[in-house]
Amino acid sequence: MPSRTATSPIVRIRARLLRGLLALVAALHFALFEPSRALAQSVPVVRDAEIEALMRDYAQPILKAAGLSSQRIQVVLINDDSFNAFVDGRRIFINTGALMAAETPNEIIGVLAHETGHLAGHHQERLQERMSSFQTIAIVGMLLGMGVSVAGASSGSQGLGSVGAGLAMGAPELARRGLLGYQRSEEATADRSAVTYLDATHQSAKGMLATFKRFDNALVLSGTKVDPYQVSHPMPRERIGALETIAKASPYFDVKDPPALQLRHDMARAKIAAYTQGQGAIQRMFRSNLRSPAALYGDAIVTYLNGSPRDALAKVDALLKSQPRNPYLHELRGDVLIKALRPDDAAKAYASAVALDPYKTGMLRIGYGQALLAQGRPDSLKKAIGELRTGLERDPEMITGYRYLAQAYGMSGDVGLAELATAEGHYQAGQYRESKIFAARSQQKLKKGSPPWVRAQDIINFKPPRK
Repeated sequence: MPSRTATSPIVRIRARLLRGLLALVAALHFALFEPSRALAQSVPVVRDAEIEALMRDYAQPILKAAGLSSQRIQVVLINDDSFNAFVDGRRIFINTGALMAAETPNEIIGVLAHETGHLAGHHQERLQERMSSFQTIAIVGMLLGMGVSVAGASSGSQGLGSVGAGLAMGAPELARRGLLGYQRSEEATADRSAVTYLDATHQSAKGMLATFKRFDNALVLSGTKVDPYQVSHPMPRERIGALETIAKASPYFDVKDPPALQLRHDMARAKIAAYTQGQGAIQRMFRSNLRSPAALYGDAIVTYLNGSPRDALAKVDALLKSQPRNPYLHELRGDVLIKALRPDDAAKAYASAVALDPYKTGMLRIGYGQALLAQGRPDSLKKAIGELRTGLERDPEMITGYRYLAQAYGMSGDVGLAELATAEGHYQAGQYRESKIFAARSQQKLKKGSPPWVRAQDIINFKPPRK
């Protein structure tokens, strides 16, 4: 029989410590890249022309003050009830819960200013560098501790061995605390940068203080005791103390949001509440004035979603009397008319929305194309294809548009382009296997060498990024 070699206790301890070190390194890695992993798992992104336009108007002055206006920073809305925001690459992500909780535009502008501070300070890149250095500290500490342990075992000194074990075990914790401390310092830096941007744009930092006070009150009410050295953000009370003096010293501290901006903010909150939580949320949010335009807007949306189209149309038309140039009320009217099986009237409503849209966004063009498609006439079908293509050129990530475009091409008898539109939709959704299948099918019906055929070949040749 083959002989067995006994494993020494020192070797076993060393193996356990190395496994612990690897776990630490993995934990640090995934903590740093959590937003990217969430994106890879299809986070629930909210697409809405009205809310995206509002976020763009909030963010652009701040980004310009930070010197980032030319970098095409996107603000992306996440369907999540918690009050949270984070950055990833060139995107600022903000939860729907933050918008619903924020009673003024200034509160959300303060959040965006803070996240802009992270982007302008290149905190993501610097955090990666710091993480590498802290991993090195952990590895050196582990190896040093194991070296002392081995020396203690070989010399027969139990004290020296226990010291080594302590060094080895403590190194990962020291590295973790060091990383958390660094993150807290970056958060404080982003807070100060945010105040600078708000001053530069003649806006108040009062909203930032209101946000931190909300966090502090929630922490007090929860009764949770938090070790300030075990978290990645400064404690809310510390942030209030650090910012209150400089915020109140600003000549713009008492500047209020313009009434028109406040109305847009309230209507965006009402829309989110109506779509995610229903009538009860609208009544709680606007209980002080249930006849306000925002409350009535939320009520109209709830009626559109759950009530009769005729009642919803009457409510939308009443709102349009006071806001006839609001493109998003015309958009809602088009949605109601589509549900009421009145595609001709829906197309007119969407045409008004497109004409009044200051940003010429792709989403409204795609909605217009959908209404034209529902008419089912040859003349409207050709126009629908044009509107859908224009909308997708402006917003290629609007996945539903490719489905409507494929349907329009199919109804017009152009199966090759219908297959290509389907392939494009799968490609934009990250479903690369399906996109290649439909691209190959489309090539069988497209003229070889034509622009659509070449695009299909590009999809076929695309190599997905490694997960």
